[in-house]
Amino acid sequence: MKTYRDIAAAVLAGAALAAAAPAAAAATAAPASSWCAGGKTVNFAGLNWESARFLTEVMRYVLEQGYGCKTDVLPGTSIAMELALARNDIQVFAEEWIGRSTAWNDAAKAGKVVAVGDIIKDSSEGWYVPEYVVKGDARRGIKAAAPGLRSVADLARYKDVFMDDEEPDKGRFLNCPTGWTCQGVNTQKLKAYGMNASYVNFRPGTGPALDAAIASAVQRGRPVLFYYWSPTAMMGRYKFIRLEEPAFSQACWDTLTAQNNSRPCGTVNPPNRLRVGVSRAFHDADPALTALFERMNVPVDLINALLAEREAKKLEATALAQLFLKRQPAIWQAWMPADIAAKISSTLK
Repeated sequence: MKTYRDIAAAVLAGAALAAAAPAAAAATAAPASSWCAGGKTVNFAGLNWESARFLTEVMRYVLEQGYGCKTDVLPGTSIAMELALARNDIQVFAEEWIGRSTAWNDAAKAGKVVAVGDIIKDSSEGWYVPEYVVKGDARRGIKAAAPGLRSVADLARYKDVFMDDEEPDKGRFLNCPTGWTCQGVNTQKLKAYGMNASYVNFRPGTGPALDAAIASAVQRGRPVLFYYWSPTAMMGRYKFIRLEEPAFSQACWDTLTAQNNSRPCGTVNPPNRLRVGVSRAFHDADPALTALFERMNVPVDLINALLAEREAKKLEATALAQLFLKRQPAIWQAWMPADIAAKISSTLK
């Protein structure tokens, strides 16, 4: 089983090489942050998922120690925070999933918010099963329960493998909790893939409940079919296989996001673009910090590994951010001028 240490080692060399070229370009004197020089606080969205909390604390540390900024975090749901960003009540939304939120889309069209950079590339989401379900695991004495499983089209013949405890004549699909956007999309996908008669659409009450159900199945070596995404600790802890879906179609995606569409058609989720969201007022007032956010990027496999380590060691997001900064200078120093990087490095003893 791959651990967070294995993943971190595997991505470190490539991440350092990728950062080397931009680092040279960044090695110039730092322009001042006009926002912070004016005594204003940079307010961040207090987002409630683990990768966003980590990224928020990395950004806060960089701004405070490198640019002399005052920062704060205002908690709230992602939609409430997007609305606050549009009003400039907050200035930074660390991990915006572009195009997924009506609140963001409307604010962007109105010119009230701006997306900058690519904070996380190669993120993914979809329907997964543990690797041992398809390939087995000789070390754990687990035989492949569904060796021919490759795509969602194969699931109907493997419903007994994923048997639901309460309706044993059906399989169980672990959906997102009710109220999450992905829950509605996955419910439409079950309909589109003709699975309503063969699978129970099981919706855990919370995100931690979904995580617990998946982790419990994996630790026992049991088959489990579920929706998930990265970057997350779960993806750093275990080996999963993402099931193939039909090629992306915007027309079909529109039927999946419309909950009242009675004839949805299936498609893989659109490519994710995770960017830093900033208010228009902040964007226009502070080119120095906007340029910083434009350059910020953390490899998704490294984030998965860090989040798995956070979970294993029970680290707070602030501690995880400092751990990243201590270990990965080749990555973050490429985001900023050399004198700013030196200031931050001096605090990481």
